Amino acid sequence: MEQKTETALLVMDMQVAILGMLPDAAGIVGKVAKAIANARSKKIPVIYVVVGFRSGAPEISMNNKGFSASKERFAGIGSDEFIRIHPDIAPQADEVTVIKRRVSAFTGSDLEVILRAKGIGHMVLTGIATSGVVLSTVREASDKDYRLTVLADACADGDEEVHRVLTTKVFPRQAEVLTVEEWN
Repeated sequence: MEQKTETALLVMDMQVAILGMLPDAAGIVGKVAKAIANARSKKIPVIYVVVGFRSGAPEISMNNKGFSASKERFAGIGSDEFIRIHPDIAPQADEVTVIKRRVSAFTGSDLEVILRAKGIGHMVLTGIATSGVVLSTVREASDKDYRLTVLADACADGDEEVHRVLTTKVFPRQAEVLTVEEWN
């Protein structure tokens, strides 16, 4: 059986509402913009993944410690406003945006259907937070036998030490870890 070899760049949780929680949002947006420009120049599909909920956030269970703590905040923001991607890295008209309902890019989304339809076997990951969507997606994608590259400087976390440990010690076990410049 032929292995899938097509590559896609995933831009995960780069939403204005989420970027607002980072001290150096401009730095991460700049790195992700470079990765997107590189992908587009090489005709590599760019797939956007956002976390989003319906009005009132009915998808959030009180059993989910992470999301339930923010349910009122999520419920109070209009869903279109919450999933808005930063304008400097916004999708083009022909690029897919996947809405997920949990931390992993796969959970509650149709990402895997999109990847299969495009013959994608290699994902290059960017996103916020390194300890959230990036970690969860690396783990799940690895278990699903995808080839993975993480662009360490196009990921960010509220805790720099956690980011460092993940990108230098944890991710290399399941993914190639590069900088945006190294990936160019």
